[in-house]
Amino acid sequence: MAYTALYRKFRPDNFDEVKGQDHIVTVLKNQIVSDRIGHAYLFCGTRGTGKTSVAKVLAKAVNCEHPVNGNPCNECAMCRSIKAGTSMNVIEIDAASNNGVENIRDIVEEVKYMPTEGRYRVYIIDEVHMLSVSAFNALLKTLEEPPSYVCFILATTEAHKIPVTIMSRCQRYDFKRIPNELITSHLEGLCKAEGIDADEKALRYIAGKADGAFRDAISLLDQCISFCFGEKLTYERVLEILGAVDIEIFARLLRYIRKSSVAECIEVLDSVVNNGRDMARFVVDFIWYMRNLLMLKTAENEIEIFDVSAGQLELLKNEAKVTEVSTLMRNITIFSELSNIVRQSTQKRILTELALIRSCMPQTETDTAALEERIRRLEDCLEKGIAFEKQEEGGEEENDLEEVFAEALPEDIKVFAASWGTLSKDSSLPQIVIPSFAGAVPSAEGNKLVIYLSDDMDMSICTEYKDDILKVFSGRLKKNYDIEFRVRKLAKKDRDKVDISMKVKGLSITYVD
Repeated sequence: MAYTALYRKFRPDNFDEVKGQDHIVTVLKNQIVSDRIGHAYLFCGTRGTGKTSVAKVLAKAVNCEHPVNGNPCNECAMCRSIKAGTSMNVIEIDAASNNGVENIRDIVEEVKYMPTEGRYRVYIIDEVHMLSVSAFNALLKTLEEPPSYVCFILATTEAHKIPVTIMSRCQRYDFKRIPNELITSHLEGLCKAEGIDADEKALRYIAGKADGAFRDAISLLDQCISFCFGEKLTYERVLEILGAVDIEIFARLLRYIRKSSVAECIEVLDSVVNNGRDMARFVVDFIWYMRNLLMLKTAENEIEIFDVSAGQLELLKNEAKVTEVSTLMRNITIFSELSNIVRQSTQKRILTELALIRSCMPQTETDTAALEERIRRLEDCLEKGIAFEKQEEGGEEENDLEEVFAEALPEDIKVFAASWGTLSKDSSLPQIVIPSFAGAVPSAEGNKLVIYLSDDMDMSICTEYKDDILKVFSGRLKKNYDIEFRVRKLAKKDRDKVDISMKVKGLSITYVD
C-alpha cells in the first residue's frame, strides 16, 4: 500500500478532533443539531489552520444519516463515501486552476439537479480569491438564492480579495493561528501513535517553525522522521534537517556585532554556511531572536509574548541584560531590509555579509539610528577608561598649543593631520578603503605617518591598497609620504602619540586607567 503523508493520515474526522478553532466548530455543531444550516460559508485564515478539514467535516455532517451531537458518525454509507472521495454530493474545486467563468457556469448548471443521495449537494471551493471577476459575477446570483439542497463552502487565505458582494452573502468564519503549545501537544500525541521517540524540545522547535499552521508542523515532523528513521528525533537533528541555527549562535553573533568585530561575525556566518543552513531562514530567525530580546527589555508581561522553552527564555534574559534597545532596533531594521531581498537573490551570502558589516560599522552610515549607535559605543569606550577633553579656545593657551606642537611635529606632518578628515573620505581613494578609514586614527613617528586601524580586516585592506592610497595622498598634498598601517592596540607608552589630527585642532585625548 502507498505511504500516506501524516497530515492526510491524521486529518480530523469530526469537529471534536479539530484543534484550536473552538469558536468555529461550536457554532457549526449547533447549526447541525438545530438544523439551521447556512447556504454559504466563507472560511478565512492562513495556510494549514484547518479550513479545508473543517469544510470536509461539515460536508459529512450535513449529509450524515445519524449525526451525534453535531458530529458525523463516520459509519453510515454517506460518511464513508464522502471520506473516500467517491460521493457525488460533495464537489471540491481548486479555484487556482479552475478560475474561469466557464467553470462557474458548470456549477450553476449542476445545482439545478437534486442530489441522488443524502440531503445536500456541497461545493467546496478552495482558494476562492483566485476566481476571475467574471467568475465571481457568474456565481453571485446562485450564491445569493441557491436551491434548498445546496451548500457552498468557500475557503481563502486572502479574504481582502473577495468582492464585498460575495462576502455579504456568506457566513464568515476566521480561522486563528494555532498556539505553539497546542501544536506541540498535538505532535506529541501523533508521535506516540506512530511509535516515534522524539524530544519535547525538538517538537517545540518544529511547532515554532510552523508559524501557527498545523499542517506545516505535521509536514515538517514527517520530514524529520524520515531523516531520523529508526532513531530518536533530537533537537540537534531537527536543526540539521531544517537548516536552522541554534539560539546560542545568534547570541554569539549579536555579541560580536556589539563589539564591532567584523572578522568574528564573518567567521560565524562562514560556519553557518558551511553547515548547509539556508540564508533566508537564518536572517528571519535572527530577526526573531532580536525581536524577543527587544520584547524582554520593553514589554511587561513576558508570558503572553514568548513561546519558548524555559532554558531558552533564561538565555534570552541574560543576553537582554547586556544589549541596548537602540542596538536591537537598528539591527532589526537592517536585517528586515535584508530579508525582503535575500530570498530572491543569487548572492545571499554577500548580502548577509554586507548587513553584518553595516551592523558592526555604524560610522559608515549617516541616519539617526547609526549616529545613536556610534554615540553608544563612544560612551562604552569612555566607561572603559578613555575620556575626551576639549581645551579652552583663544588667548595665550591657543598660541602655546600651536607652539608646542610646532616643535613636536614636522610641518608636512601637521599639514597631513589637518587634512585628515578630507583625505580619509577622498573619492579618489579605492572605495573599499573608505569604510576602513572611517574608524582610523592618524599618528606619526618622526617623518613617518602611522595610521591606526580598527581591526585586522581593515589592516589587510589598507595594506593591499597601500600604493593607491599613497598616490592619492601625495597628489592632494604635493608631498611624498612614508606610511605605515597598524591595528589600534596601543601600549601606554604610545598613547601620547595618537591622533595628531585632534591635537592640531586644539583637542587632546586623555586616557584614564
